[in-house]
Amino acid sequence: MSSAYLQLLDATIAHLETLKGLGVGCVPVRRDTLLSIASPSLTPLSSVARRDIAKTVSPAFQNSQSPSIPSENLASASPQSSVVPPAVRSEAAMSRWSKAVAVVPPTSSSSKTSFVAASLPSPLPPEARAAAMAELRSQILACSRCSHLAASRQSVVFGVGDIHAKILFVGEAPGVEEDLSGEPFAGPAGELLTKILTAMGLGRESVFITNLLKCRPDTPGDSAGNRKPKPDEVSTCLPWLERQIDLVQPRVVVALGASAVEGLLGKGTAGISQLRGSWQNYRGLPLMPTYHPAYLLRNLALSEKRKVWEDMLQVMERAGYPVSTKQRGFFLTKD
Repeated sequence: MSSAYLQLLDATIAHLETLKGLGVGCVPVRRDTLLSIASPSLTPLSSVARRDIAKTVSPAFQNSQSPSIPSENLASASPQSSVVPPAVRSEAAMSRWSKAVAVVPPTSSSSKTSFVAASLPSPLPPEARAAAMAELRSQILACSRCSHLAASRQSVVFGVGDIHAKILFVGEAPGVEEDLSGEPFAGPAGELLTKILTAMGLGRESVFITNLLKCRPDTPGDSAGNRKPKPDEVSTCLPWLERQIDLVQPRVVVALGASAVEGLLGKGTAGISQLRGSWQNYRGLPLMPTYHPAYLLRNLALSEKRKVWEDMLQVMERAGYPVSTKQRGFFLTKD
């Protein structure tokens, strides 16, 4: 094994560790790069692989990454993967390798149903957070992992609001209005959500609003209808949402509706009617399940509005916002 190869590998690992420390969660790489690293004596580094590694090692590459997403990236590798160079199989080097490849995007797991607290990445400085969110946005806008959704969508709905928000709202998926406008909660349900925020003394610009899915679930033959996201669509898109949450680092996450609750906490969780109003643990963050605004448009009972409002009062208190006596009296049943 050549010394040049070992130097290049060592520099790559060191740079990945640096990127991880800066909060970078995804480093584009081709599969042939990983294979070349895994078996240097059997598979010489191709020109493409050399270029990929050179880009990764080069500091200038941090500011020139393409928004396109490779079909295969470091998500296919893990610290348990067999893609570990013989040169780094010593105990100390193995530890460095495991930490380096841990910068892959988050993937869904069954741990969400156990409500075990997990540590989030350290918050980034404001400028670094803005840059990381802009890069994430470019990646999501270029996403085509769900080919059927990429083919039918009009827009990729990234999310809106303050990237330093104390409260982050998660809905189900874009509907017709959202698909056309490119913004989440753009239709009647969105208007109601805006009214709820106003009653809280907040606005759309002071929270962060996004969805479980970034593309509208396709409805072949029916341009006006909406459908519930499929499990495979949720599992494919969930890492994008997790990365958004990691960057925003809100004090509270609000899951709007059954699909959002199931997507964040796991399929085996209780129904929304049982969970709403009670705090759940999402990766170490307090999560409040509540009804989707669309539900309140279908069920006009004052008692249902009060339930959601009581949830929002808890959210305000947990996020550190003041709650007035007047606000506590909203939507009370009149005798």
